[in-house]
Amino acid sequence: MESGTLYIISTPIGNLEDITLRALRIIKEISVLACEDTRVTINLLQKHEIPCPPKVFSYHDHNEVIAARRIVGFLKDGVNVGLCSDAGTPGISDPGFRAISAAVSEGFRVEIIPGPSATTSALLLSGLPSSSFTFKGFPPRKSGQRKRFFTEEADLPHTLIFYESKFRIVKCLQDVLSVMGNRQVAVCLELTKKFERVHRGYLSDVIAELEVLTIRGEITVVVAGNHPKFIRADNPGK
Repeated sequence: MESGTLYIISTPIGNLEDITLRALRIIKEISVLACEDTRVTINLLQKHEIPCPPKVFSYHDHNEVIAARRIVGFLKDGVNVGLCSDAGTPGISDPGFRAISAAVSEGFRVEIIPGPSATTSALLLSGLPSSSFTFKGFPPRKSGQRKRFFTEEADLPHTLIFYESKFRIVKCLQDVLSVMGNRQVAVCLELTKKFERVHRGYLSDVIAELEVLTIRGEITVVVAGNHPKFIRADNPGK
């Protein structure tokens, strides 16, 4: 029996129109779809008038090990499986790594259906150098660990990109300022959505802007690399 294929399906990060024709076609064709939150995925499919695959089940942080085994079981039976997260690409700061790794280890075919990315969208919107960058996902929640996290990047010339929660963004940026100096930064809020906005400037100024705002939605942060061109001389961070 021929083995099944695992399709890694990227989905919109905000605007539901940002899904590829290929992604919609694959979802129509597969028999099984694993998704981070079935409600979110079903809403996306209804928006595009796409019927749900015969079998849809959850694949999230809390059941990833078991769900990954379930996916491998379907692949062994010759069933094609789609994997998607609530937004963006599975495995990039979202559940998905275990299933992808298991499928690759078992020798199954894995295909990526590319799509929107908060990382590259924010990088381009930032106006900062895009030729070389580092993406680091979510920083640690505690300040001490966060500072060590950013210390690893402080002397590097690459543009730094990371995600952060609305509840920690100001404190996080204060730690970036103290460790990396008063660099240029872009804080991108609610990318591709109706109220998308970008706060650009030096860290101290952007922090002051954000301190008085009620922040909602997802946040992607882009920080300039270690180059005098992007660091203000009157540096309050060091």
